[in-house]
Amino acid sequence: MSTSIRVSEQTKEKLDRLKRDSESFDELLRRLAADEQPIEIGAWDSETADRAREAIDRSRESFER
Repeated sequence: MSTSIRVSEQTKEKLDRLKRDSESFDELLRRLAADEQPIEIGAWDSETADRAREAIDRSRESFER
């Protein structure tokens, strides 16, 4: 079964930039909607700090394109 969703042209362009070459839009949306481990507030170990930096970098990249 398939479902259609409406998005603005601007949103579609952003999704196009986030989509990997071999990825369908369904796979893209599933990846974007996947639950990530929450980042806890407080003193972070290096692994948590690295995850936070990566999340920030991904966010910045999505707005730069």
